[in-house]
Amino acid sequence: MFKKFRKNQIIFAATILITLVAFLANLSLISCNNIEKNTDETDKYTEFRNNMVDYQIIARGITDKKVIDTMRKVPRHEFVDQSLKDSAYADRPLSIGMGQTISQPYIVALMTESLELTGDERVLEIGTGSGYQAAILSEIVKEVYTVEIITVLHQKSNIVLSEYPNVKTSNHDGYYGWKEYAPFDRIIVTAAPDHIPQPLVEQLAAGGIMVIPVGPPGWNQVLWKVEKKDGEVITTRITDYVAFVPLTREIK
Repeated sequence: MFKKFRKNQIIFAATILITLVAFLANLSLISCNNIEKNTDETDKYTEFRNNMVDYQIIARGITDKKVIDTMRKVPRHEFVDQSLKDSAYADRPLSIGMGQTISQPYIVALMTESLELTGDERVLEIGTGSGYQAAILSEIVKEVYTVEIITVLHQKSNIVLSEYPNVKTSNHDGYYGWKEYAPFDRIIVTAAPDHIPQPLVEQLAAGGIMVIPVGPPGWNQVLWKVEKKDGEVITTRITDYVAFVPLTREIK
């Protein structure tokens, strides 16, 4: 009887051992598959991003190395909804909800290059939106202050921008800038008012640059560079026929 009991113990232990080995093998396989899947996705989006930079940005005349390198680095697909990730690097703006968009990649590059950044600047952004433009800026400059009037977008962008420690966010009417932290070396506005807001001009530091679209909704807007030089405000047309969402004035 003892021998039979001992035999049963051995069979039971062997069964447990085989089951455990099979479980660990399956777990290892699942883990390897997940790693392979994540690696494949990373490679896919890296290829999309490099193609975006090569064919949409460099091909259209953007030459600032800091801008080019940063746009190769920042994962644009992390700033859009899951359903739009594979479209994130397309040559067009994409909806981010609440009637707002993430700008076309080339426009992001053009506006960033037009700021003539050296790396030591404090930059104010009006219109956080998805957070993508703020992330681009944060990789280049010292400090970024970004304002979003739509509460839902402010909350969503805060999550992704938590990875960028030099970005400070606020939920208020960007028409009035952010006086608490003024003056700013650079100001970028990612929605179009029908005129250049005077509070933003006042908060622009001497020698500073502001890039801002101005005009009615549609393709009749103009992208302007506003500079403070020797006590004067000088405006220069960057390009015509841009289309930004209107600058929202009501907190939602």
